[in-house]
Amino acid sequence: MTEQALNIILIIAILLLIDLYVLHGIRGAFKKWKLPHSGDFTFFYWFISVSLIAGLLLVIYINLGIGTRAGFLMAFFLVLLVKLSFLPFLLIDDLRRLLVLRRNRLQRKTENIIIPPHEHDIPRSEFLMKAGLLASSIPLAGIKLSMPKALYDYHVKYQTMYLPNLPKAFDGIRLGQISDIHSGSFFNKKAVLGGVEMLLKEKTDLIFFTGDLVNGQAIEMKNYQDIFSKVKAPLGVYSSLGNHDYGDYGIWPSPELKKKNHEDLIATHKNMGWDLLLNEHRRLKVDGEEIGILGIENWGELSMFPKYGRMDLATKNTDDLPVKLLLSHDPSHWRAEVLPKYPQIDAMFSGHTHGMQFGVRTEHFQWSPIEYIYKEWAGMYNEGQQQLYVNVGYGFVGLRGRVGILPEITIFTLKAGQDPSGYRS
Repeated sequence: MTEQALNIILIIAILLLIDLYVLHGIRGAFKKWKLPHSGDFTFFYWFISVSLIAGLLLVIYINLGIGTRAGFLMAFFLVLLVKLSFLPFLLIDDLRRLLVLRRNRLQRKTENIIIPPHEHDIPRSEFLMKAGLLASSIPLAGIKLSMPKALYDYHVKYQTMYLPNLPKAFDGIRLGQISDIHSGSFFNKKAVLGGVEMLLKEKTDLIFFTGDLVNGQAIEMKNYQDIFSKVKAPLGVYSSLGNHDYGDYGIWPSPELKKKNHEDLIATHKNMGWDLLLNEHRRLKVDGEEIGILGIENWGELSMFPKYGRMDLATKNTDDLPVKLLLSHDPSHWRAEVLPKYPQIDAMFSGHTHGMQFGVRTEHFQWSPIEYIYKEWAGMYNEGQQQLYVNVGYGFVGLRGRVGILPEITIFTLKAGQDPSGYRS
C-alpha cells in the first residue's frame, strides 16, 4: 500500500472519530431534546458526514468539473471548520467532568459515602455547549467576509535560488514567476492590472509563467490580453501550458472546434510576446555564457490530469548547458519523473495546486488540505542538488475566494554556489 493511500485511510479514520465525538457531545448537551437522540437525526448526521468525505475523495481522483469540485471542497471544509471550532468546548467540558468525577470519588473515600451508579453521571454543561455552537459560527462569518477580498490581494515572495554550476554572467540575475492566471474567473480588471504592475516594479531580468492561462477556452483572455501583454522582461518571458489549457474539461461540439481553441490559446501566448515552450528548450545567452530554459506540456501524476509532456524532447541537445531550468505546471511531475530520470535538471518551476486556496501560510509555517494529495504544494523544495518551486497561483478557479493562501508573485535571485544554510529536504 502506498504512502498516499495510508495517509488517506488515516485522514478518513480521524474525520470519522471527530464526527463521533461531536455527535456524542451534542447528545450529551441536549439530553432533554428528542431530536438529537432520534434515529432520523442520527441517519441524517452520518449521511452528511460520510457524503462529504466521499465527495472529497471523488473530487481528488475523478474529474467532476470545476464547479462540482469547488462546491464539494468548500462544503467539506466549512463543515469541518464548524466541527473543529466546537471541539475545544467539548474537550474543556470533558476535562471539567473528569475533575468533578475525581472530586466525587475522593469525597466518597474520605466520607465513606455510597453513591448509586446512576448518580455517577455528570451532565454536560449546557452553557459550554451553547458557547461552543456560537463560537463555531464566528469563523464562518469571518471567512465569508475575507474570501472575496483575498482574491486580488497579491503578495510578492522573495526567494534566493542557489545553483552550483551557474555561470558567472548569470550570478545575481532576477527571475519572476507567476502561474495559474485562470483568466475566465476574473471579474475585476483594475485589480488584475494592479498585480501585473507589482510584478513589473520588480524589474526582473526574465519571467516564467507556468501554465493555466484560462479555465478552458481561449476566448477567456479577450478582456485580459492587453493587461498581460504588459508582462515583459529584458531576457524574455517564457511560458508553459497547464492542464486547463487544453479544453479537456469542457464539452465541444466537434473535435475541430476543440483543436481550434487550442490553436487560439497558443496564438495568445505569441500575441502577448511570451515564448511558449512546447516540449522544447531555449538557450539563454548572457555575456557569451549560456543556460537552458526548458518547458514541457502538462504532465500530471494523478490519472485525472493529462500527460502531454515529453521530457525526452525538451532535454534533447542540452547536455552541454551547465544549468537547466524547467517549466512544468504540475509539481507531481518532479518526484514522479524528473528526480528519478532527469538528474541534469537543476530547478523546476510549477504551479497547479493553488494551495487549494484554503489554508495557512506564514514565513515559517504552512498547511493546506492539499498537502495530503501533493507532497510538494507551495514554496521551495530540495532533493540532493535538484530544486522545485511551487507557486500558489496568480488567479483562482472554481472557488470565488481564498482563505489564508494569497495570490503569489515570486521573485528569485539566482546565485552561484551552494546554499549557505545547507538546507536539503
